[in-house]
Amino acid sequence: MVEIALPDTFTRQVTENWGAAGARWLTELPAIATKVLRDWDLRLERAYPLSLNWVTRVRRADGSTAVLKMGVPESDHLAREAAALAFFGGRGAISVLGHDAKRGALLLEEATPGERARSLVPGRDEVATAALLGVIRRLHRPAPSGIALPELATRRESFDAHLRRFPGDGPVPRHLVERARRLLGELCATATQRVVLHGDLHHDNVLTAGREPWLAIDPHGVVGDPGYEIGAMLYNPDPMDADDTVLKLVPTRIEQLADGLGMPIERVVAWGFVQAVLSEVWNAEGDGADTGRPLRLARLLLPQLP
Repeated sequence: MVEIALPDTFTRQVTENWGAAGARWLTELPAIATKVLRDWDLRLERAYPLSLNWVTRVRRADGSTAVLKMGVPESDHLAREAAALAFFGGRGAISVLGHDAKRGALLLEEATPGERARSLVPGRDEVATAALLGVIRRLHRPAPSGIALPELATRRESFDAHLRRFPGDGPVPRHLVERARRLLGELCATATQRVVLHGDLHHDNVLTAGREPWLAIDPHGVVGDPGYEIGAMLYNPDPMDADDTVLKLVPTRIEQLADGLGMPIERVVAWGFVQAVLSEVWNAEGDGADTGRPLRLARLLLPQLP
């Protein structure tokens, strides 16, 4: 059986998110991973930094490298990622080399050399934004009927749940949450296209590659208005600290995104606001504390909303 080192931060996040199912999966992971490695004829190389999934570089029987990603089977996150990547079919994103839904395992193409777009920020930020725009153009195609991905409009449920849980004005100002909730509905209702979205496209999820200049990784997988895609890139890359360098880049980014996507600036601003507030709402689901920069972005964009 393979030996797997699991950092305390990783095990804590898994159990906080999936409770008993997560704890059981952590206990069974060495045995499950051993069987997956054997069945797919893989050899372990080195583990990547872990958040909610166990991710490691592996070597295949033909000598090529790939990425093995395993998660709690009861979670639908990996299933959505697999569905989105299968739809993208290697256009602007890494390819799926294997998928075992029952065991919660994904074998993925490794993007090499794998330098993240964040390396261009802030000195060459316009180049970074152009790289993300190029990926968006490759990814976005009309969503087929029946695709196993959630509709963007369902993310309103996160706002609803937050407003029920926090009847006061914290941890995220209530008027911002209410405004973002209304805007999400309006933007979805006025969408002129319905495409398959990456759903979490930012500077750490776009890597340099060989067969295409840049490839996206780790899609959330959602269907809806193309404008949603730009939200996360406005307050990234990490860390979520008090440095306002990234926020100073926002006006130029908004103009470049609007021009590159042929989208009214007002709509780019609106989606940026919605995504920023949604990020804080999701964070509040965990510990009730804001991360800082998305909230500052929302306040920055608020006066510019239509």
